[in-house]
Amino acid sequence: MARIHKKMKAADFVKKFIFISIGAVMMAVALEIFLVPNEIIDGGITGISIVLSALTSLPLGLYIFFINVPFLVIGYKQIGKTFAFSTLYAIGLMSVVTAFLHHVEPFTTEKILAVLFGGLILGAGIGLVLRFGGSLDGSEIVAILLSQRFRMSVGQIIMFINVFIFIIAGFVFGWDSAMYSIFTYYIASRVMDIVVQGLDESKSVTIISNEYQEISDAIISRLGRSTTYIYAKGGYSQEDTQMIYCVVTRLEVSKLKSIVQEIDERAFISIQQVSDVLGGNFEKNSIH
Repeated sequence: MARIHKKMKAADFVKKFIFISIGAVMMAVALEIFLVPNEIIDGGITGISIVLSALTSLPLGLYIFFINVPFLVIGYKQIGKTFAFSTLYAIGLMSVVTAFLHHVEPFTTEKILAVLFGGLILGAGIGLVLRFGGSLDGSEIVAILLSQRFRMSVGQIIMFINVFIFIIAGFVFGWDSAMYSIFTYYIASRVMDIVVQGLDESKSVTIISNEYQEISDAIISRLGRSTTYIYAKGGYSQEDTQMIYCVVTRLEVSKLKSIVQEIDERAFISIQQVSDVLGGNFEKNSIH
């Protein structure tokens, strides 16, 4: 058993190493082949590095690596040893690849195409690295550290940092490039979410109905999803009842609504986003 466990650990490490490497290379390709030649920037420390590289003519990879490293060192305790080393490797590899690609001709000089394909590849690369336990930008670490001093969330600080960077980009590259950069950042963030969460993102569903037994049986038989009863008491009626809780994929939400409304048109249905699902039989195939 111990030998099998070690083999699994080794396999997981190799898998992680391969996908973080692919993600880092993809980001380098997006930057040097699509975005930077067309004066389009990314957010975070990468965006700052692109601006500094344009102003000083020093290699982009140099700025990306040396600006990120101090924040990795400072935030070592907050982000953990494994994440720190995975991030350091990803950023180091990405920096080296940008240097190799710096003199390669861009695939297109049409800015709309650069935004679309650059944002797509950038988001996929960042998403792969995040999914396998690393990062390609230290701005999140900066945000975590600043959020501990100021009464602001990490998301708010990242947004403030990026707004500042895009304003600077407007002065350096022109306001057209700054607006193209905002669209690129948006596309990249959407693609990144898809890669990290997967296409079949999960939803948690809470159902309140007097027909809870029949609804629960229908969900189990027709969707193949297990359900859980949660004791509840009506605030107005003061009657005891059972709520139904279950987790389904995004693609199953519509069918679940139909099942519930067929049985009880007045049933209360609450649907929420789930960031991750582990354990149980969730990943088995649905019964349709």
